[in-house]
Amino acid sequence: MAELIFKKEVYNIIGAAMEVHRVLGPGFLEAVYQEALAIEFRLRNIPFVEFPKLKIDFKGVTLNKYYVPDFLCYDEIIVEIKAIQKCSSDDESQIINVLNAAKKIVGVLINFGEPSLYWRRFVNTRNIKK
Repeated sequence: MAELIFKKEVYNIIGAAMEVHRVLGPGFLEAVYQEALAIEFRLRNIPFVEFPKLKIDFKGVTLNKYYVPDFLCYDEIIVEIKAIQKCSSDDESQIINVLNAAKKIVGVLINFGEPSLYWRRFVNTRNIKK
């Protein structure tokens, strides 16, 4: 059986998110969770960039527009956070499209708005180098 890509790193990210959710619970705005998660990442020595500008290619041409996720962790993992009642297929499609456009392999969608922390890991197999 194949090993999960960035298994340890995603585990660390989710652990930090669980701690934020445990302390704050649901009900705050996304910006509150974003700031708290950045603090927790620092406490856990998880390397991250807040609101990085990710270049997007279209048919070999780099667009002037860029995508800005909530975090880029370990220089490779796109982390999108939400604070809504329930994530939709649109939220999931967004992170899949971003992974493809930004040429990243792993993304994590985290929703702090539910009674129990919701998270989902996404892998873009198109960007795995063979």
